[in-house]
Amino acid sequence: MSFLDELNDVQRKAVTTTEGPVMIVAGPGSGKTRVLTYRIAYLLDQGVKPWNVVALTFTNKAAREMRERIETLIGPDARYVQAGTFHSIFARILRQHADKLDFPRDFTIYDKQDSINVIKSILSELSLDPKVYNPSSVAARISSAKTNLIPPNKYEQHEDLMAEDRAMRRPFFYQIYRRYMVRNHHSGAMDFDDLLYYLFWLFRQHPDVLEQYRQRFQYVLVDEFQDTNHLQYAILKQLSLYEGSPENICVVGDDAQSIYAFRGATIDNILNFEKDFPAVKTFKLEQNYRSTAHIVKAANALIKHNKRQIPKEIWTEQADGERIRVVRAMTDGEEAKRVADLLLEIKNRHHIPNKEFAILYRTNAQSRSFEEYLRRFGIAYRVYGGTSFYQRKEVKDLLAYLKLAVNPHDSEAFRRVVNYPKRGIGPVTVNRLGTYAAQEGLSLWDAIEGTSLSPRAGENLRQFKMLISEFHKKVNTQAPAELARHIFQRTGLRMELLQDNSIEGKGRMENVQELLNSIQAYQDNEAVDVIEADTEKKTLAGFLQNISLLTDADTEDGDDNKVTLMSVHSAKGLEFQVVFVTGLEEKLFPSHMAMDDPRQLDEERRLFYVAITRAKSMLILSYAESRYRFGQVIYNTPSRFLGEIPQPLTDVSVFDRPFGEQKVTAKTTPTKFRPFRHKKPPKRHIPNFKPSPPEAIREGVTVLHEYFGKGKVLSINGQNDKRVATIFFEEMEHPERRLMLKFAKLQVIS
Repeated sequence: MSFLDELNDVQRKAVTTTEGPVMIVAGPGSGKTRVLTYRIAYLLDQGVKPWNVVALTFTNKAAREMRERIETLIGPDARYVQAGTFHSIFARILRQHADKLDFPRDFTIYDKQDSINVIKSILSELSLDPKVYNPSSVAARISSAKTNLIPPNKYEQHEDLMAEDRAMRRPFFYQIYRRYMVRNHHSGAMDFDDLLYYLFWLFRQHPDVLEQYRQRFQYVLVDEFQDTNHLQYAILKQLSLYEGSPENICVVGDDAQSIYAFRGATIDNILNFEKDFPAVKTFKLEQNYRSTAHIVKAANALIKHNKRQIPKEIWTEQADGERIRVVRAMTDGEEAKRVADLLLEIKNRHHIPNKEFAILYRTNAQSRSFEEYLRRFGIAYRVYGGTSFYQRKEVKDLLAYLKLAVNPHDSEAFRRVVNYPKRGIGPVTVNRLGTYAAQEGLSLWDAIEGTSLSPRAGENLRQFKMLISEFHKKVNTQAPAELARHIFQRTGLRMELLQDNSIEGKGRMENVQELLNSIQAYQDNEAVDVIEADTEKKTLAGFLQNISLLTDADTEDGDDNKVTLMSVHSAKGLEFQVVFVTGLEEKLFPSHMAMDDPRQLDEERRLFYVAITRAKSMLILSYAESRYRFGQVIYNTPSRFLGEIPQPLTDVSVFDRPFGEQKVTAKTTPTKFRPFRHKKPPKRHIPNFKPSPPEAIREGVTVLHEYFGKGKVLSINGQNDKRVATIFFEEMEHPERRLMLKFAKLQVIS
């Protein structure tokens, strides 16, 4: 097994210790994916059957890359390793046993928007105010209940939860939750949480099914274990923790990179793993192969401020590299300009391609100003996490028809296209249908026959039902790509799009053609069913499941030589030569929501740890002393995280600190962070200077300021006393300033 020679000592031990529980604590850039891949390859080389190995990941892309690497090492048997996301593998198991849960085998998987639409319709039925019962907040609370294995009947009996709802002025939440679960069941639909929730109950209520998968999954491997939630871990324990179990479970993760508590992930799973599995063997991958020594030392110094963690010290054999630069700006606009300036300088000086740059921020709203300056400088970029291809209206319209062809009881798909293109079925008819369906416990599809409707509306609905029935009969006999093209034509969607000759209309047609192309590509490309370990028949239902389980990390951009703009949460698992971490101000990063909660503050620090360890060779940290937020100028203090990085690791010119060098060691106590402040320019002698009234200051005018000199007003934001002008003062070293007009004292000169 020559591939073992490519591993360092601790990696090799982690790979070859195959029996019993194993925890691999993998620091950033420590070769985690290689260890996980080689461990599977080693198991197969030792005679373990590939279908007895299951590897659970958080993206389909990670699973695909893992299988490809194993195939390179040991050959085509890797195709039968059951590698996939929790949701994709669990969905396949549920389809095999859907009848035991009274679901159709081809149940629909609802995305986030589908779920919110169901909640909106329930709020309407119950006459509840959506401003009080915010649909997104309701969806999040339903998700939390399911993740904690609290079904609706138990929720109603839970005094603390009911008291919380009353305190939040949402006393009828339990009714929404109950109806939501019933409604989806009638529609033959599961949301993402249900794929975990129903699997747990399938295993709990049907021990024979659980035993089947215990025998099938003899070796369980879990990637990014620190990101698992209570429910995912409960299922892992069902499979691996029972009397007589060999406990062949291997979890790989890093507690210092646990950053998804807002999604329900809990760091307790990895911190308490050895309590559940006392025989666990723990291996710490501490050698970092990604970053320079300065970046690695900064990461170590930062994370030591967190109390609840698995102790480790990442290290590297790489050179110190450049010091970490800290950029101070007066305003968020100036911050964006200086970041863009510096990016262009580094790009040209070091000949680094665009794709090796990342600009990271705490909130997506921060991307706008960076986009503006990158466009001005002609730098190609992409914003990660924008509108997904599969969320575009024209794409969702055709997908709704495809979903109905597979599962006519999908009420959300039904509502979306029952009158698109228009066929004389208005909202009054659909509401009447929905009311009857809710009263009788039916899907909209089944309610057509029993609802009292006008002759015209009833006939139009029956015609629609005949159309969908025609498609449904062909689902199992016609190739998916051919059927999709037929549906596109037969429903009138194609004619509807062809009639729009605008540039936008042509773009919408191109998007639908791309969807049809993707169905053809799915049909032509053989794939392995990760549950049955056999080549699966390509069906429309299979295609719909694949795309419903895609994540942002699974989508590819055809032209990848672009600067990446993304939130820090989205950057996890990625790496770049040059990383800018921006907006490092108190109440922004760390977030204002973490100020009073030590656990949340620890998670914010872990988030910053993730951000800085994305960088290979250069790390730039920036902050703005003022930022336009919530309709007004907010004045900021630098983030406490900047003060937790030992100053000898940073660009010396940025700080005003005591003389003498500070040796960087594991126990270094960082000097208090004191940003260098520019001296105020001297007051100018301007003859006859007379400030103009604030209302006279308009975009495009030229003004005089007693300290900053002559400047041009670029833009004005806010209203009344909170109007703020962005002004370009041509004589200043940092020319762009934001001034509140109420206090600015500006004289209009042209």
